[in-house]
Amino acid sequence: MIDIFICILSTIGALAILFASIGIIRMPDFYLRLSVTVKAATMGVGLFLICAAIVFPNPEVAAKSIAIIFFLLLTAPVAAHIIGRTAYRSGISIWKDTWLDDLDGHYEREKEDKKD
Repeated sequence: MIDIFICILSTIGALAILFASIGIIRMPDFYLRLSVTVKAATMGVGLFLICAAIVFPNPEVAAKSIAIIFFLLLTAPVAAHIIGRTAYRSGISIWKDTWLDDLDGHYEREKEDKKD
């Protein structure tokens, strides 16, 4: 029964990471790529760590897995937010079909006028 549960969790984790890699290719702009990859990759890695904690019944492995999941959930969204805001301030363009820009007018964006 535990083996089936581990297979299900690891399959869902692998699919989440697969969706993250497909999202890098399919999403139209930097911000959507960043969002989908951070969310899906965090979920996939978290599920793999849960599987590792179940497979290895050692309390040290479970404690380390829980700690890694905690810090991953704590740091990945913050890092993605900082990367996205820096990209916005650097002038990376938004997808043409984006209809809401909450940061418009809050920052001076750098121009992408680069002369060769």
